[in-house]
Amino acid sequence: MDLREERPGDRKSVRDLHLQAFGADHGRVVADLVDTLRDSITPSDGLSLVAEHDGQIVGHIMFTRSLLDAPRRLVEVQVLSPLAVLPEHQGRGIGSVLVRHGLRVLAERTVTLVFLEGDPRYYARFGFAPGGDQGFRKPSLRIPDGAFQAIRLPGYKPWMTGTLVYAEPFWRHDAVGLRDPNA
Repeated sequence: MDLREERPGDRKSVRDLHLQAFGADHGRVVADLVDTLRDSITPSDGLSLVAEHDGQIVGHIMFTRSLLDAPRRLVEVQVLSPLAVLPEHQGRGIGSVLVRHGLRVLAERTVTLVFLEGDPRYYARFGFAPGGDQGFRKPSLRIPDGAFQAIRLPGYKPWMTGTLVYAEPFWRHDAVGLRDPNA
């Protein structure tokens, strides 16, 4: 398996991967979010990685810029969203390899914090912990407390606490927290 940065020619494969991994309804939201967030990634800010096996893209992870509204000042942070692996390739460690590689690259770039919404049982293995326990406030009440997670990278300073402010595309695509279908 090869890990590499996403290329322009990968767009359709990455979109199809998210549609398959997240299912018809939520997959469309995630794929549309990826298409929008992709435009915010620069060589020094953000990261979009693919895992390729026998010429096929089987996994994708994206890290994009958001802000932490800290008492001292706004702090640029990264959000891990989304992470997906083709269903027939899940359970083989592809997602783990993508997360670990992405965190290494971001640490080398002196990123201070990475946030995500996800399963704490899965992401704890990489060092993510509940954001609330680390002095961070979630950007929406719709995010379950346990799902709001953060990892401090070497550039982190103790004064960096506060509220995560998602980049605008997360709101535009209604990709923050869980909607209550019965509300």
